[in-house]
Amino acid sequence: MKGNARTIEHLNIITNKKMQILINVVRKYKLELITAEKVRSAYKITTDNGDFCLKKMRHGRSKVKNGCILTEELLLNNFTNTPKYFRTKDGAFSVSYKKNIYYLTEWLEGCECDLTDIDEAVSCTKLLAQFHNVSNKIDHNKIHIPNNLKDWPKIFTNDLNDFKRFERIITNKRIKNEFDIHFLENIDNFYNRGMSSVNILNKSQYYKSSKIANDKKIICHNNFRYHNIIKKDGEYFIINLDSIMSDLQISDLGKLLRRLMFEKAYGWNFNFAKILIEAYNSTNKLSKEDLEIMLALIIFPHKFWKLAKKRYMKQKKWSETKYLNKLNKITCHNEAQEKFFNEYLNFLEEYS
Repeated sequence: MKGNARTIEHLNIITNKKMQILINVVRKYKLELITAEKVRSAYKITTDNGDFCLKKMRHGRSKVKNGCILTEELLLNNFTNTPKYFRTKDGAFSVSYKKNIYYLTEWLEGCECDLTDIDEAVSCTKLLAQFHNVSNKIDHNKIHIPNNLKDWPKIFTNDLNDFKRFERIITNKRIKNEFDIHFLENIDNFYNRGMSSVNILNKSQYYKSSKIANDKKIICHNNFRYHNIIKKDGEYFIINLDSIMSDLQISDLGKLLRRLMFEKAYGWNFNFAKILIEAYNSTNKLSKEDLEIMLALIIFPHKFWKLAKKRYMKQKKWSETKYLNKLNKITCHNEAQEKFFNEYLNFLEEYS
């Protein structure tokens, strides 16, 4: 029975029972459901008044409220590149039904963007800059979003202390396997890069920028990825505002750049990063201090540390082949990352 349920979920088939739930939820919006289909984590529903997107969550009523209010505020400031939220006939932001939360937004008939295409990436980066720019103009007192500001220099330093622990664990092993040997061969390089990241943060305006972001309740999307950017008729739209946080806005851009640089199409080529930084700058100017902080967030060896933590601390039950493949995918970028780091520093020296 459980196997059948998983198969149904995998095929995105909506059972009669689930369809009845959707019918009952949609009626709360003064709509009559005609058909529904599962698309990723949402439902595309066709009603007597057109197509909509219906999302289900286990919890997070406040996230829906924040997303709805933010969208309304963005629209008031002429930012139309995000789907509208709809309140129920009673004015509620969402519908609670059988321990789940449902909410309704506009359905965008388009496709997910391809961020491995530099031209599309440029357009999406400009969209992110515009989103940041406009979100800074809204009344932040209307939105009570979680604060994601952290003490990254302290966090990074603690993570680097783990490197010494990993090294001790391997050194004390009587028999070292291929993963252990390859990890030790690379640990100094990644540790030094992590120390460079910490040093950059400590010398930067990180704490000053964090205080400003905290005081002004600066908004970040916090999940700006290809599946949250829809291309429709040559225009790009940000979807899924469930994860919005108060944070340094350069963290959105930094995460995007770091993720893209690992893609084969980019391969830690700084020229591509520069193109995207300039695309962002064309809409929302970055200061030299912003770029310094962003460099520190990009170059810290997150993947190397996370993999080692899974292996030596959490002892995740993966095969040796899987562990080694993941390590090789990380270390193969070493030379390109070093070049990226140096070219970024040169870019900073000339930046004004």
